[in-house]
Amino acid sequence: MTLSAITLIVLGLGIIAYFTARARASAFAAPKGAGARDIGAVHSRPNQHGWFVVLWALVPALLLVATWSVVDQNIIDAQALDSVPAAQRPATNLDRQAFLNEVRGVATGEMQAAFDPNAERAAMVWRSARNSLNLMVLGLAAALALAGGAYALTRVRPDFRARPRVERFVMGMLVLASLVAIATTIGIVGSLIFESWRFFTMVSPIEFLTGTTWSPQTAMRADQVGSSGAFGAVPLFWGTIFIGAIIAMIVAIPLGLMSAIYLTQYAKPATRKTMKPLLEVLAGVPTVVYGYFAALTVAPAVRDFALSIGIENASSESALAAGLVMGIMIIPFVSSMADDAINAVPQAMRDGSLAMGATTSETIRRVLIPAALPGIVGGVLLAVSRAIGETMIVVMAAGLAANLTANPFSSVTTVTTQIVQLLTGDQEFDSAKTLSAFALGLVLFVVTLILNIYALRVVKRYREAYE
Repeated sequence: MTLSAITLIVLGLGIIAYFTARARASAFAAPKGAGARDIGAVHSRPNQHGWFVVLWALVPALLLVATWSVVDQNIIDAQALDSVPAAQRPATNLDRQAFLNEVRGVATGEMQAAFDPNAERAAMVWRSARNSLNLMVLGLAAALALAGGAYALTRVRPDFRARPRVERFVMGMLVLASLVAIATTIGIVGSLIFESWRFFTMVSPIEFLTGTTWSPQTAMRADQVGSSGAFGAVPLFWGTIFIGAIIAMIVAIPLGLMSAIYLTQYAKPATRKTMKPLLEVLAGVPTVVYGYFAALTVAPAVRDFALSIGIENASSESALAAGLVMGIMIIPFVSSMADDAINAVPQAMRDGSLAMGATTSETIRRVLIPAALPGIVGGVLLAVSRAIGETMIVVMAAGLAANLTANPFSSVTTVTTQIVQLLTGDQEFDSAKTLSAFALGLVLFVVTLILNIYALRVVKRYREAYE
């Protein structure tokens, strides 16, 4: 008996409770031959009574199952360890975890046999304990579901106010979901600030924000951390701006804006209906696919082009390759925002321009684009914030070298790429090398937050102007 099976059984009991309560409420909701006065005495609908009974039947039982899913492994593992003679039990935590992993593998069938003879016997105890304890939890959950459902069924009456009770529960769940989102945001920001503060106690903030050498892998003594000069993040900031805010925008802004102009002003309705979804498909392509495309197709083409024009030291990993593909990736962001901004321009402004004798192209250049410019700028800023947070394309096409260069054919790296590299594998969270990832994350968070706030303010001001 697994937890999935227990959950399905409890949900089955909830379905039975729903239809039972609904049938009972339907019997008095509109009795045969009832007059208008009798019907008006019924407060809630049958399905609302059904959901009231379901909540009483499922919530306590599912809370029990959820609680058990958190503690079950520790209890079952403890029983398996107790079955091993005290003299033969693993001494250290590492050995204990390895032994329990072997026990669980044999008990669940993932391993054919165990290397430790004690693990074979402990696996039998583990399997037996899991089955018996899960059966006990199933019995308790079913009892709770039946008791809660039976109590709720006794409340199902014509004058019972089931609707406000169900609505209050839903409102409570919505508030809880909002609080979870807020608490998660606070936790993320708090962890970034705390770990960044630890980093800045080891490395000077001035060195971090103004230094031009980034080499956190360099071995250092404890007394060299503050003066090593290995944590200058300017090359990372420059690489992020160079790829995400310069090269990518040079590609995305013209293509996105021109595609929006064509779809809104020149394309026939049938063409727009086909082309716009196809364009927006680009936003749904996984970034790792863009990374493969950049590494296997665009980067070799960029290198060959550099060699053909006489650049002998062109790298197979370059900022230009990553920026081109990143620009293609964010075209839908620019195009969609520009499309909405152009469509929001009042039709009277277009008609007035055309009535004065202006051509369609002149109307676009001198009326529509200036009027829609705040919305277009907001879309561009949102696209920039999306681009500077990209990781996979840079990892696969731009490389990991922290070079401070304006040569687009050279290998550069970005903030997000270095964060991934610093936190990959087994790391010690007491070293400046690992903590520097949190400082980089804090800077990236602040920059992205500022861009998003400014973009949303621009878009809001634009919408208020034409609503």
